This record gives sequence, structure tokens and C-alpha cells, in this order.
Amino acid sequence: MTEPQVSRTPPSPSSAASEPPKKDYGRAGRNLPAAIGSAVVLLVAIALSLMFVKTAFMVIVVACVVAAVWELHRGLVAKDMDVPEQPLMIGGTVMVLVAYFLGSDALVTATAVSALVIMLWVLRRGVDGYVRTSAASVLTLLYIPFLGSFVGLMLGEGGGWTSGGFSDDGVLGIIVWVLLTIMSDIGGYIAGVLFGKHAMAPVISPKKSWEGFAGSVVFTVATGIGLVVWLLDGSWWIGVALGVVACVMAVLGDLVESVIKRDLGVKDMSQIIPGHGGLMDRLDSLLATVAPVWLILHYAVF
Repeated sequence: MTEPQVSRTPPSPSSAASEPPKKDYGRAGRNLPAAIGSAVVLLVAIALSLMFVKTAFMVIVVACVVAAVWELHRGLVAKDMDVPEQPLMIGGTVMVLVAYFLGSDALVTATAVSALVIMLWVLRRGVDGYVRTSAASVLTLLYIPFLGSFVGLMLGEGGGWTSGGFSDDGVLGIIVWVLLTIMSDIGGYIAGVLFGKHAMAPVISPKKSWEGFAGSVVFTVATGIGLVVWLLDGSWWIGVALGVVACVMAVLGDLVESVIKRDLGVKDMSQIIPGHGGLMDRLDSLLATVAPVWLILHYAVF
């Protein structure tokens, strides 16, 4: 029997040149200038909407929810879980707006109805794969629109912008939530880059370290105390509780999204935000922190 001939011709220089080399961003793992620029643009948009037309901020929230559902749908399709994209977007929009205008009781009802409608929608495709796709659909509904609806609950706490400054519990709550999450990310980034040696979850997120987590705790607790005492006129221990809870939930949110990406076999959900990757790569921590932050502020401060 004649052995098959194996081509040992090396790849041509032209084909090798056609693949651009991957940039090494060091231990940070991201294009820092692009990431900072994108973050500034997003923060300015949020600040302007909260200052002038509070309800306009809900338009930003709805847009983020819709884009995040689109991103997660792209990843799930690769694993043969074609969740109903449009019904999820419509249901998510209704949930966010209901939470803002009508409150938590209406949100529970809207979530239950949306889940049932989506499960019935999936049933139209037949029995094969129904459990897998409907489970992924409900997961998407709870992970993105439901958690995102707590932003509406937070902003709906009441008040308004006056010439004397912020007198709006909802706006102040949004500021506290966003700054706590940002400071958790900054503290983890700085401490991780400078001191990170012991990986927290090497299989899930190799760049996340226990030293970075310690930095996150320090930054969020300090930020929580300052915001609660000086901005909300509350007790310092509430700031400590907020900082610890926000830090833990932000890290867990980041790890959960990393697990989802690894299971789906993607590095970034998309590339719509320069320097950050997908929108979900930025929303993961925010989605995880908003519910407990709202809960603490609602019952202990507002």
C-alpha cells in the first residue's frame, strides 16, 4: 500500500501576512486608552440624561437591555439554543418601563407574563429541543431584562433635579450604584496589575486575582462610606455594607459572565464598545450589583 503524500509546504508569506498580529495589552488584558475613552462617553451620556430629562435615562437602559439580549442571542445560537430574540427584547423593554413607572409589584407580574409568553413562543417551533431553548430563554430574561429592571426601580424612588442640586433619591441611588461598581473595577484593576499573584479562579478568569479582589474591597468600602455619609446623609455602617455587597456581587457578576463566555466558546460577546468588547462585558458587574444596592438603599436610606 502506498503511503499518502503529506504536504509539508510551509504557509506562504502572503497568507501569514494576511492575519494581523494580536496586540498584547499586558496584564491589564485590554486596550486601556480605548477603554477609558468609551467609559467617559458612556458616563457623560448617563450624567446628561439624569441631569436634564430623568426619563431619558430609561431610554439608555432599554437600549442597553436590547443590545445585551442581541449579544447573548448570538452566543447561544452557536450552541444550538436559538432563543426568541424579538419577544425577549419586547418583554425586556416592558419589564424595564413597568419597573420605573409602576414599581416592584408590577415588575413581578410583567416578568412572569413575559416568561410564559416566551415559553409559548418557543413551543411554536415544536417539541424537539424545547426544554433546552426555553430554559435558555428564561435564563436570558432573568439575567438581562429582570436584573436591568432594578435600574428602573432605583430611578423611580422619586424626587427631581432643582437649581440647588440633586434632590432626587432615584438619581442619587443611580450615582451611588454606578460609582460603587466602577470603583470595584478600578480597585481590582490597580491592585491586580500591581500585586496580583494568586489567581482567584484560574480556569474561569485567569487575570482575576485575590489581591485584585482585596483592592476592590478597599475601594468600594471607602467609596460607599463617602457616598452614604456625604451624599445621602446616612450612617457610615450602611456605606460599609454597600461597599462589601457591591464588591462581592460585582466580582461574582464578572465571573458568571466569564463562565458563560467560556461555555459558549467566545472571548467577547461582541466588539461594539472599543476597548471593552461586548456590552455584556461592561454590564456584567452592573447587572449583578444593582439589585442588592437598590435593596439596601430602599430600606436603609431612602
